[in-house]
Amino acid sequence: MSRDATFVSTAAAPNARQRRIAHDLAALGAGILFGLGLAVAGMTNPRKVLAFLDVAGNWDPSLLLVLGGAVIVAATGFALLRRRNAPAFGDRFHVPDRKGIDASLVAGSLLFGVGWGLAGYCPGPAIASLGFGNPEALGFSVAMIAGAWIQRATSHR
Repeated sequence: MSRDATFVSTAAAPNARQRRIAHDLAALGAGILFGLGLAVAGMTNPRKVLAFLDVAGNWDPSLLLVLGGAVIVAATGFALLRRRNAPAFGDRFHVPDRKGIDASLVAGSLLFGVGWGLAGYCPGPAIASLGFGNPEALGFSVAMIAGAWIQRATSHR
């Protein structure tokens, strides 16, 4: 290998490392912002979530504002995504390409909904609740990670 080729490969390494650090910092910042938003909205309180799901009883509709805000943010993000060729810290966007509804999607959605209704947590708020030292969130998170591991181990795709 020539000396120039060695120089080019080592010169590119810090750039790749810097991109990876920038990617990780952006992901960390987005996760912190998401977690703070969940906490401010009350999504880390399972009793508030269960009250939202209790439409036949003491219903708390305030989480509809959280849903509305999430739809606005997501719609804006997807509109901006369509204008770019690639993300700022990656080579391509990781957007689902499946469009249809199949048995796997329906079963997963039902399992998610039942789990949310029983526990009052879904993955994001459960992880954000870990920051408050909530033992229920810890139990839920362990079960969630175990379920993800089982799904990955048994998936045929």
